Amino acid sequence: MSEQAFVGQLALVTGASRGIGAATAQALAAAGAHVVLTGRDVKALEAVEEAIFASGGNATIAPVDLVETDGIARLASAIRDRWNALDILVLNAAVLPQLSSVTDIDQGAFNKALTTNVMATQALLAAFDPMLKASADARVIGLTSTVAADPRAFWGAYAASKAAFEVLLDCYAQEVRNISKIRVAIVNPGATRTAMRARAYPGEAPASVKPPEVVAQRLVALLGEQFASPTRESVNVDS
Repeated sequence: MSEQAFVGQLALVTGASRGIGAATAQALAAAGAHVVLTGRDVKALEAVEEAIFASGGNATIAPVDLVETDGIARLASAIRDRWNALDILVLNAAVLPQLSSVTDIDQGAFNKALTTNVMATQALLAAFDPMLKASADARVIGLTSTVAADPRAFWGAYAASKAAFEVLLDCYAQEVRNISKIRVAIVNPGATRTAMRARAYPGEAPASVKPPEVVAQRLVALLGEQFASPTRESVNVDS
């Protein structure tokens, strides 16, 4: 893939204020895409935008809380007012509720995880489906977790939300496969140095797992490939 493979293309990255989302946004911008950065932390988004500008890339911040009523609709409306098509959608934003036994799951935290990880995913796909279909080569990537397919004790709330996330993306891929050029990939980043992982594994040495940039490099490479839809893969190379 050439260094400027995505010149003239529009990418939307959710959860772009830090971690894998921020690294992916910067990598897409470096490859020539104009990247719309979404997230709740305005200052963090501005920092990512500034880093992209400093590297010669192009980006626009669009702060939004995915669980806020009409937040996604407003985001879609603002993007449609400026652009005709969406070429790349990276569904990275997610909430990790406190780890607990199934019987002790906090209902409020579980509801927030389901709303962010599942309901917002459906709303994003619904809101941006027309713009994706308007692209000559649309791609959707959803970031999942090992526990979605391999559940483990005390991860029930998060695992259930990510399993539902995967099902939604898989069904969407099958629904649009024969009527559009949209391709969908579900990617498990594996153990990665993020704030979410630090909360889940507080005793883990950060340097023992790969940085978000490794995942971002693989995601951008995948976006430039003619992968079958839907496709699934894991990024397990530690670096």
